[in-house]
Order: sequence, then structure tokens, then C-alpha cells
Amino acid sequence: MQGFSTLFYKELLRFWKVSFQTVAAPVLTALLYLLIFAHVLDAHVQPYPGVRYTAFLIPGLAMMAMLQNAFSNTSSSLIQSKITGNLVFILLPPLSHFEFFAAYVLAAVVRGLVVGAGVLLVTLLFTVPPMAHPLWVIAFALLGSALMAVLGLIAGIWAEKFDQLAAFQNFLIMPLTFLSGVFYSIHSLPPFWYGVSQWNPVFYTIDGFRHGFFGVSDVSPWQSLAVVSVALIALSLWAYSLIKSGYKIRH
Repeated sequence: MQGFSTLFYKELLRFWKVSFQTVAAPVLTALLYLLIFAHVLDAHVQPYPGVRYTAFLIPGLAMMAMLQNAFSNTSSSLIQSKITGNLVFILLPPLSHFEFFAAYVLAAVVRGLVVGAGVLLVTLLFTVPPMAHPLWVIAFALLGSALMAVLGLIAGIWAEKFDQLAAFQNFLIMPLTFLSGVFYSIHSLPPFWYGVSQWNPVFYTIDGFRHGFFGVSDVSPWQSLAVVSVALIALSLWAYSLIKSGYKIRH
């Protein structure tokens, strides 16, 4: 696993060397969302009994930041390596397919967790949300970040230029994250959109993560755990098969 540790370290350095852009900027974006939405809606919306809207919003913003940055880490790394031509230096060493897959995904999970921790730390200035079930918080933080890291790996393999990757982000990732209950409880939606939300795997990552803080959620955390786990396994098998076949990497 020496190849894995080397590639993993390289991917960690890649985002940490520009942490002002890859960590501080997403934290600032989440903070701006909190300032605007909390100021406007805190006195008018109570998603759960006894839970202020500001407190409700914090886990959703933290998870949204984790998901978006985990996706961005794998997808941007691969597309940059393709376009600059240095992907060949990763393919030449005797790295196994699993080492390639695991190094990219775990580095993206680390970035997601760092950004999420930063968001939670900054939002302590506004309110301190309770943490009813810390294990659920940790489980969904890891699973959610891994899910989007694998999806980013698939996007990075598929895309051949930045325009294609931007389309993937704008037409898939952004709708999935913004229409997943970050800013609202899905029980407040009309029946049609309530049904649509239940087909969104990102909703289950946010709802399960929020359950870890408040002990209440829109669906059972066990149901969320099952949906997210199945989605992660399915996408991981797909990404691994793409790596193994050399699709748009070696050919």
C-alpha cells in the first residue's frame, strides 16, 4: 500500500496548499448563507418543535459544504491531471485499481470533513446546536463525504474538459444539494415535491446528519443510513469498474 499512501498524501497536499481557496472560501460561503437566512427567517420559521431555525440551518449548511467540497476534490483533481497531461505519471507506477480509487476518495473525504468542521466552528458564534447522537453525526459525515467523493471521481473520469465538469456540477450536483432539505423540512413541501425529495439520496445524508444533532428528523435515521449506504456501494462499484476498464483514463 505504499503507492496508496503516496497518492493519498499528494491529494491531501493538493488541496491544503491552497487552503484559503479550498477550505476558507466554502466556510465563508456557508457563513453568508447563515447570516442571510437566519436573519430573515429565524423569527418566523420553526422546523421542529423547540428548534430555532438558525440551529436547524447549521447542520444542513455544514453537510452541504462537506458534500460539495468532497465532490470538487476528486473531480477537479482528475480533470486537471487529464488536461495538463500529468495523469500519465499516476498511471505509470504499479498502483492497483483499489489504491487509485481509495487514495482519491479518502483525500476528498478528509477535505469534506475539514470544511464541515470549519463551518460548525464558525457558526458557534451564532448558536450552539445540541448533539443528541454524536455517532449519527460522524456516520453521516463520513458516508455523505464518501458518496460525493465517489460521484466526483465518476465525473472526473467522464469529463474531458472543464465545460463538461461544470455542466455536471450545475445540472446534477447543485440541484441535488439545494433540493435536499438544507434550508427546510421536506414536510413543508407540497405532495409532489415531497415525493421527489424522497428519491434524492443527498436528502438522506442531510436528514440523518441533522438527526444526530437534534434527535428528530423527517425520516428514520436507519432508513437514511440504508439509502446512503446502498447508494455509496452502487456508485463505488461503478467507479471501480470505470477505473479497472481504463475508461477515458488510459484510452
